[in-house]
Amino acid sequence: MTKRTFGGTSRKRKRVSGFRVRMRSHTGRRVIKCRRQKGRERIAV
Repeated sequence: MTKRTFGGTSRKRKRVSGFRVRMRSHTGRRVIKCRRQKGRERIAV
């Protein structure tokens, strides 16, 4: 059986929602802050 054609790529995932990208903008930093407050095990990808 062949694989499905749709699938995420790790490079894209990092570029869009990685830690360093989040820290670039004001709203991204807010996201990190909120996730820390909530006690998330994973703050960013």
